[in-house]
Order: sequence, then C-alpha cells, then structure tokens
Amino acid sequence: MILIRNDKLIKRNTQIGRYSGILSIAILAGGMYLSFRYQDQVLFSMAALILGFTLSQVGILYSNRFVRSPRPDQELDNALKGLDDQYTIIHYQSPVSHLLLGPAGIWVLFPFYQKGRIIYDEKKGRWKRLGGNFYLRFFAQDTIGRPAQEINDAEKRLQKSLGNIPEFELPLIKSALVFTNENVKVDADNAPSPTLHARQLKKLIRKEAKGATALSTHDLKTIQDYYNPTHQK
Repeated sequence: MILIRNDKLIKRNTQIGRYSGILSIAILAGGMYLSFRYQDQVLFSMAALILGFTLSQVGILYSNRFVRSPRPDQELDNALKGLDDQYTIIHYQSPVSHLLLGPAGIWVLFPFYQKGRIIYDEKKGRWKRLGGNFYLRFFAQDTIGRPAQEINDAEKRLQKSLGNIPEFELPLIKSALVFTNENVKVDADNAPSPTLHARQLKKLIRKEAKGATALSTHDLKTIQDYYNPTHQK
C-alpha cells in the first residue's frame, strides 16, 4: 500500500496539542490566583478561566488526534497492512483527513477511539455510544459526535475538490466509521455507512474491490498526483 502523509502538518498539530495544554494549565492557575488574591478583579479572573478552559479543549482535541500513540492515521495504516500497491491512503493532505483509494473505489475513513457499545438508532437517524463515563465525554471530548454530519461535509468537500481536476469524471465516494479501541463492541450493521472495528476494515475493502465501483489505475494516479505529486511508498 502506498502511504501519503502530511508530516509537516502532523508535527505542527502535535506541538499545538502539547503546548496548548501546558498553557491552559498556566492560565487557569493564574485565573484562580486572581479570583482569590484580587477579588475585585472579577472580569480578569473570569476571562482567564474562560481562555484557559478553551485552550484546554483545544489541547485535548489535538492531543487525541496527533499526540496519542498510535495516532489515528497509524491505526488505519495498521488495519490496512497487507494491501498491495494498487491501494493508496492519503493522510491530512486532501480535503478529508483520511482518504483511501484503490480497486475498492474512493473511501473517506473516520477513525474513532471510543470504547463501549456502538449502535445506530434508525428512528433518530444517528449513531450512539452506550456506556462510558459522563465526565470523560464532557471534559475529555470522549464522544463520537455526529458522524452523519461529518460524513456529509467531508464528502461534499472532496467532491468539490476532485471536481476541479480537468476532464475528470467524479467517481462514487463512500465512507466508513472505523473504531480502533480493543474495548469497543460495534453493533451497527443497520447504519447507512459501514460501521465496524478496525479488524474488519481490510476485509470490507477487499470485498468492495469485487464490486462495480473500482477505481481505474488512471484515475488512481490522477488523484495521487493531484494531492501529492511526489507520493512515496
């Protein structure tokens, strides 16, 4: 499998994750000090606390995606290990974070590290995570969010981007939710987009390669060159 990865962006975002967390602690501590030492400076202490909390959330977001090891892109690479060079995965160098190209077509991959039980509620039209700690969900951003909206937005961005390639017929774009935590149970066969554990991802891709949405060698190279003219194995 050919790997294309934006290492410069990963390095930058890793630093953001590390330093915003450290800075948020310093600002929160300063805000607490102001609130006790100078009780008449309520506005300054509140501003410090709000800024510190905001930075802490930024730090958590970036840490989950770029500081935690293995990173989401590395977990996807491991899940797809064994695919031949007909496949290319592009991390952080296209309008979507993780883009898989090859005989199975075009896939936007959404990795999740949450544990618990994942289901799809057909009545409400949304994915749900059952179990877990409320504190972690709220303060540590340990939630799956709204995948339906993320999928819709990501596919639109990719369609718009690929539409700028001259004389290129836009293929069908598919998406999959991939859960990588060993302590997660996925029961979402009824979901509109494939929702599965990372262990099942390679099997899904190989199965899809037998379908009618395969990407031609020409189209594969066209997209490779469009997002990174100097792709590497």
